[in-house]
Amino acid sequence: MKTHLLFEEDGAFRAGTVLASTDASHQVELASGKRAKVKGSHVLLQFREPAPAALLEQAQSAAGGIDLDFLWEVAPREEFGFLDIAREYYGKEPGSVEAASLLFRLHSAPVYFHRKGRGRYRAAPAETLKAALAALERKRQQDELKQLHVQALKAGQAPAAIAQQAIALLVKPDRNSIEYKAVEQAAGELQTTALKLLLSTGAIASPYRWHVDSFVASHFPRGTGFGQDLPPPVLPSELPLAPVAAFSVDDSATTEIDDAFSVVREGSTAVIGVHIAAPAVVVGRDHPLDAVARARMSTVYAPGLKYTMLPDAWVDAFSLNEGREVPVVSLYARVDTETFAVLSTETRVERVRIAANLRHDVLDDVITDDTIAAGAFDAPFAAELSFLWRVARALLARREEARGRPEPLGRIDYSFVIDGDGERAHVGIKPRRRGAPLDLVVAELMILANSTWGRWLAERKVAGVYRSQSLGRVRMGTTPAPHDGIGVDHYTWSTSPLRRYVDLVNQRQVIACALDEQPTYRARDADLFSIVSGFEALYGAYADFQQRMERYWSLRWLRQEGITRVGASVIKGDVLRVEGMPFITRLPGLPELPRGQRLELDVLGANEIDLVMEARVHRVLAVQAPVDPEDEEIAATEGPAAPEPPVIGGGDGSEPRGPDEAAASGGDAR
Repeated sequence: MKTHLLFEEDGAFRAGTVLASTDASHQVELASGKRAKVKGSHVLLQFREPAPAALLEQAQSAAGGIDLDFLWEVAPREEFGFLDIAREYYGKEPGSVEAASLLFRLHSAPVYFHRKGRGRYRAAPAETLKAALAALERKRQQDELKQLHVQALKAGQAPAAIAQQAIALLVKPDRNSIEYKAVEQAAGELQTTALKLLLSTGAIASPYRWHVDSFVASHFPRGTGFGQDLPPPVLPSELPLAPVAAFSVDDSATTEIDDAFSVVREGSTAVIGVHIAAPAVVVGRDHPLDAVARARMSTVYAPGLKYTMLPDAWVDAFSLNEGREVPVVSLYARVDTETFAVLSTETRVERVRIAANLRHDVLDDVITDDTIAAGAFDAPFAAELSFLWRVARALLARREEARGRPEPLGRIDYSFVIDGDGERAHVGIKPRRRGAPLDLVVAELMILANSTWGRWLAERKVAGVYRSQSLGRVRMGTTPAPHDGIGVDHYTWSTSPLRRYVDLVNQRQVIACALDEQPTYRARDADLFSIVSGFEALYGAYADFQQRMERYWSLRWLRQEGITRVGASVIKGDVLRVEGMPFITRLPGLPELPRGQRLELDVLGANEIDLVMEARVHRVLAVQAPVDPEDEEIAATEGPAAPEPPVIGGGDGSEPRGPDEAAASGGDAR
């Protein structure tokens, strides 16, 4: 009669018929017909009947009927072999099926019996078993709950436990949580994404809420507000009052007015004052507010939204609001009134009286190239504005000479007017021509201040954070270098300290130079390197958010206005700039067309989640649009798949981008 073996191989139990044997091993034929060599130490049981396949089948079936709790009760507390406990359990010498079934039962219950070797086990201690069984019960309950969540999600309902943390499940998920696993499983079974599933069930209220709340969860996990323990602002009173009347030029929606200007005629020269709000006279490196500003690094702007770098009370205290005397860092530039050349500069830390806050949206239609050239316009500070415009044109010409090419002007910027709350708001899109007279004045005077202070810090070997550009690449670092895109030898960001942390840092250094004090930061200060890397990461993320929200509101505007046909122009290949809004899209399959070629597109749909516009060509127009200077930069690269190059604005989304960033100065905002 044939001898059969039950043995263990690679963690599994197998059975076969012996063909040949030695003292150390056996040649076995398995039920499948395959032959195998089995070491003697791997053999657990020798038997003659039933057949190997029948033994495995019958033993597996019988194992399920063995009471684990009873088996654990009768098992010895010390290590034992399966045959030993089989004799105890059955009260006799077990048959082959009985022995195998008990082995299988022991092996299938590692919570009750700890494996100690092939066929050898030890009963788990009572406390260990109790804890393990409790854990298994919890796991069972969790699995049941997960399945309930999955069923609800697939039925279009969001369980409260998932709805309460829907954004976190996508932004910063606990991948071991029941809720995450339920969403992942339900999305997989429905063949959709987790985001689309949560939107469809109402766990995330709308695409708008997803875009905003996911950004806030990522960058403001403790909320966008400020702590209640911050000290109130106290303005210094000992600073001298400048004998000038200053005025600012901003959009009506601007709440962080950080620059103003003055003009004083002195014979054949005039002294132009560029006055920058000076929170750094109070907020030093160790001030409690510094940690807050450094954590945020910048004010965040998006259409209808603004999360400020500084608390409102501090912004208001230092903002250059009309009728107030406020601390400033002033750059005074003496200019020849005939050639408009800058003859000398001086920096002072002082107070200045703000006589007026002029507004772009009120004056841009009044102060045009023609009216300002003729001096035929009615506006406050008309004479000063006319003079500053001529100075700005001269500054621009000198920069263009240094650049070796003209500054591209005339670009259309767009601002959004959001009336209402969230996704139910009404959206308006307002075009504004970059390089208009007031825009040019502010842009050139900001560049003058930033380049002058950058050169001053470098000459005095005082540490600072610089912007530079070479071969088209903009860098931020602590080493002064030329900014080829702007056409200056040195360039810092120092003119927006209310809303950018690097400007606050640089202002501290400028103030130290002006007052002949020890600079806050020394050369090769490790803190400066950390600030640069931290600022660039967050500033880029904020820019991406602004860009995404502009794309969202552009698509909302198309839907709101019922627009089904739009104009567009070719940037490169199948990348197009849509006219009338800040939106770049890709149109796969578009035939090769020259750059600037104008088209009409039929709008087929808009995906407000992925921020993509679906369109097809209606017709190719016979005219070409002037090539946008920003498109030149996009065309020089691969070009974006959909989003527009990020440019952080100087306003809350309804005001135009700040002139020191958005002036067509070699793309320094990127």
